[in-house]
This record gives sequence, structure tokens and C-alpha cells, in this order.
Amino acid sequence: MARVMIAEDSEQTRMFLKDLLEIVNHEVVAEAADGLEAIEKFKTTKPDIVLLDFAMPKMDGLSTIREIKKMDENAKIILLTASGNLRSINECIQAGAILYILKPFKIEDLSNAIEETLSK
Repeated sequence: MARVMIAEDSEQTRMFLKDLLEIVNHEVVAEAADGLEAIEKFKTTKPDIVLLDFAMPKMDGLSTIREIKKMDENAKIILLTASGNLRSINECIQAGAILYILKPFKIEDLSNAIEETLSK
């Protein structure tokens, strides 16, 4: 079981992710609707994994990854994106995201990504 923070600006998507995570026996310890909130909640909850949307208000996923990695270089971040823009995805991976999942995704995709991330 992993302690997971969901950083996603869509409330509906956050609820969907929370439901999926509970199905596969992970605990959601924090939710954030933008990058700045994600950074603050990361500081206080220290999750095992961050599920981070790329396109968010106030601070995008790339900037959020960089700030979280400044606080904890071992932070495990999975990027969630609806865009197949490989340049943006590669920048996020170089900044410290462990892997990415393209939206929409299946429960198996999420579960496998979390297991793979926990093993790193």
C-alpha cells in the first residue's frame, strides 16, 4: 500500500483517481487542485507517490516537479497528461518524474505505474 497525493485541477478526475486508488488498496493522503497547493501539501504529508497533472493553474506540472524535487530529491512522481507532447513529457522526466500515464487510462495502467514507481 502506498500513501498517494493527487495533484489534479479537475475535481471529477481527482474523485475518479481517489476511487481507483482505493480499489487497488492505496491511501490518498492529500489532494491538490493546482501546483502551488501540491507543493504545500507535499511538505506536510510527505506522500510515497505524487500523481501530478501536467496542465494545472498557478503552476504547471513541470515547475511543480522541480519544486518538489528541490524539497525531496527522492520524491516519486508520476506525471498524468492528456497531451502526447513528447517534448513536455521528456522535460518532466528529466526534471524528476519517474514515468507518465496518458489520459484516459485504465485502472491497470494506474496500478502498474504505482507498483513500478514504488520499486524504484
